[in-house]
Formats: sequence, C-alpha cells, structure tokens
Amino acid sequence: MKVKHYQIPLIGLGILFISLFLTSCQSGDSADNQPNIVFILADDLGWADLPLYGNQFNEAPNISKLAEEGMHFDNAYAACPVCSPTRASIQSGQYPARVGITDFITGHWRPFEEVTVPINRTQYLPQENITFAEKLKEAGYATAYYGKWHLGWGDYEPLKQGYDEQAAYSGGGFYGYPEKMVPPHEFPEGKILSEALTDLSISFIEKNQDKPFLLFLSHYDVHVQLDAQTELIEKYIAKEKAEGYPGNAVYAAMIENIDISVGRIEAKLEELGLDENTLVVFFSDNGGLRSRFDNIPLIEKSKLHYFEGDSLQYIATSNAPLRMEKGTVYEGGIREPLIVKWPGKVKPGTLNTSIVTSVDFYPTFLDIAGITPDPMQKLDGKSLKNIVMKGEEDYDRAIFWHYPVYHHDVPASAVRKGDYKLIENLVDGSFQLYNLAVDISESKNLVDSNPIKFEEMKSILKSWQKDVKAEFPKPNPDFNPAKRYEWGRHPGR
Repeated sequence: MKVKHYQIPLIGLGILFISLFLTSCQSGDSADNQPNIVFILADDLGWADLPLYGNQFNEAPNISKLAEEGMHFDNAYAACPVCSPTRASIQSGQYPARVGITDFITGHWRPFEEVTVPINRTQYLPQENITFAEKLKEAGYATAYYGKWHLGWGDYEPLKQGYDEQAAYSGGGFYGYPEKMVPPHEFPEGKILSEALTDLSISFIEKNQDKPFLLFLSHYDVHVQLDAQTELIEKYIAKEKAEGYPGNAVYAAMIENIDISVGRIEAKLEELGLDENTLVVFFSDNGGLRSRFDNIPLIEKSKLHYFEGDSLQYIATSNAPLRMEKGTVYEGGIREPLIVKWPGKVKPGTLNTSIVTSVDFYPTFLDIAGITPDPMQKLDGKSLKNIVMKGEEDYDRAIFWHYPVYHHDVPASAVRKGDYKLIENLVDGSFQLYNLAVDISESKNLVDSNPIKFEEMKSILKSWQKDVKAEFPKPNPDFNPAKRYEWGRHPGR
C-alpha cells in the first residue's frame, strides 16, 4: 500500500482514523457482493471505427453484442487525445493536468516552434497517486494487468501500482512481442499479440473465479505500425469499400482481433457462470489516427506490399463526421466508444447520452465495490453507478482537456458543458466555441455570435486550469519560422 506524506494535525488524525475505520467496515460488509470488474481498453480506436457507431466497413459483432446486452454511450471521452495521459487518468481518477502527465511518455518536441511546450512533470505515474487497483486489492480483489502500460517501468510498473500479476507490453510489434513483455513471458511462435493477451486474461479469470477480481486487458491494437494475420488482411482487401471511409484492410483486421478478444472473454465469463456478477467495460484511450505525424507509411513493412502505390500506406482511418484525429482536442481526437455490461444491473440495449470521461472510471469502480476513496486523494471524476444501474442521465456537467503540446494541431485546452464546447489555442490565445448538438463536426465558430455563452465557458475553463495547476507553453527564444515544423529529440529522452 502506498503512503502519502502529509503534515496532519492531531484532530485531523482522529478524523482520518474514523474514516479509515469506516472504510474498513464498509469493505468488509460488502465483500460477499463485490462484483468482478473486467476493463478492456483499445489503443487508438476511434468513436467512428465501430459498426455500433455507424461504421459500415469494419466488423465487430462481439462488441456490438456487448452493447445489445448492456449500455453504450454517445458522449464518452478520453481525458487526453494521446495514450499515457488518458491511461494515467484512468488509474488515478485525476485529470492529466493534475497528475502532471499531459503528453505521451516521453513526448513530442518541436525545438524551433513559436512556443516551448511543457514537459511531463514525471515520465511515469507517480507513486503517491493511489490507483483504483490498489484500493480494490486492499478490499480483497485479485488484480491483473495485461498489455500496453506506458506509465513507467521499474518502481512504476503495474506490479508496483496495485496489480498482483502483469504482462506489461512496452510496444513496437504484433509478432515480435515476447521479448518486449515485462516481466518476460513465453508464447507459442506465430501467436498474435491480442490472442496472447486474451489467453493470459482467460487463465487469470479461471484461476480467480472463486473470489472478486479486477482484470485490466489493455490491447495494443489498433496502434501503428498496423499489422495483423495475412488471412484477415486479405479478407478485408477483398471486401467492398464503404462510401466515405478509407477501408484500410490491416486496420479492419486489427479491429476484428479486438472483437475476437471481447468475444472470448465474454464466453469464458458465461461458461464459468460469472457473467451476472461481472461488470465489463469497453473503452479506448484516444481518438482514431488518420495518419502519422511524421508522414511515413503506417503499415508494417512486411505488409506494405498489399498497398503498393496506394494512399492507404499513409491513412489508417477516418473519424468523420467528427473533426480531426488523435493528437487534437477536436472531437475526432477525444470522443470514444464506451460500452458497459452487467446482467441484471444494467438494462440491455440502452443508449445513454450522459457526458462522461475517463476520470470517472476510478470512482465508479470503487462505488460499485462498496469502497470509500482514500480521503487524501483528490478525485476529479464522478461515479457513474446510478447512470449505468438506474439509467440516469448527466448531460449538463463540465469536463475538460489540457493538451499543451504540438502533435496533429497546436497546443490547446478545452471544456465541454452540455451542448457547448470551447477550445483555447495556447499559442495565439484565440478561442473557438461550438454547439455540438447541431454541429458535431465543429465547423461553425460561435465566439462572435454568442458572446454570453463564450464568456461563461471561458470562465469555467480558466477556473479549472487554475484548480489543476495547468502548465502552459512559453515563448521560444529559438523560434525559427523556416524550421518550425521540424521534429526533434525530446529533452526528456
């Protein structure tokens, strides 16, 4: 168990003792009813990539079935448009700006741009952040993490962050992965990564079926470089394209691999009679990637021959009707698929329009397990328990983003509250205001035509930036307009 170091007055110690005592009693009283939690996280999967959200080329029948048997959300968001910050927000229940990780670890760097961007305060999830896995483990849960981590190694890997078991993937390939697992694992030659991670997950479920467990299955699909089995790729090469969608066959095959994994997990839970006491959550860490920021082919070299002379060497997907892609605070970079299933607790086949974000998972998981959060840890999220179990709607809340780095756009902050979304350009200080209810593509800036709403949203955003101690870009003394778009080596590497 991690211990934060505070100076606490004697009266505060008394209050803390009472709080911890009540927490202990609460956890013990509910131990027999604590549900299993299975969290399945995709990497770079966009909101518009799934048939559930209207895609007519990719195939994901098991994910669609998950939604038919549970609830899916239309206004679910990642707390950042890249992986590490969103993953930190899930584990900590805090916005990335509060954690101090606002770019992927280590980060992007343009040495000659107009501004110098903030560097992550730490290139790992700090130990003082108590993860939701630690709280569940304290309450008697068996915990496991399999797949992409990207929140630090050594003293900061899953085994040190509340997980009993781990096979944490450091990234970089879908076949040559065993040597990139921490700790090392052996897998049959030729087994694709998603299948290997699912095998580990099923083994963990079987081993812990008689007690509450937390399984975090973190896929590397559909991250670049794109790669999959030859037979699946050829299936989608032969398939007729859908109008208005690129239809990248390797990308589609990777989505099917995630879908196969979801189906296998679901089948195992049903086989063991665990499904009615298991909350299953499916989510993605940021929006879909259209093309690489460095403009090189995004297909694994061994599969490039399928696209000789084809623009699909460079294009993974489209987030339309959403604007832009991963690495931006436009909807294409942050709006995510979210599905929750819990038989007997979540009404099947329901769509919920509540505005939710990745910082909400932490308080939700503790709430449904009957666990009180640590009184010393600030949580930015809200429990979704009544939303998923009672069908309540929470549409008018404010949620936030702070992405002060260059990637597929300029450094920016944003807030959404109800229908409206405000984006602040952190380079020139300009703003964009959109009504997402009538303009999901964020095409009409309402700053000038709706000054009252603009000032309201601006005040909300500025107050939040102050609360989380957001760090901002600074003028760059080495600014060179002729070289501004060049990418350099990050000083934190």
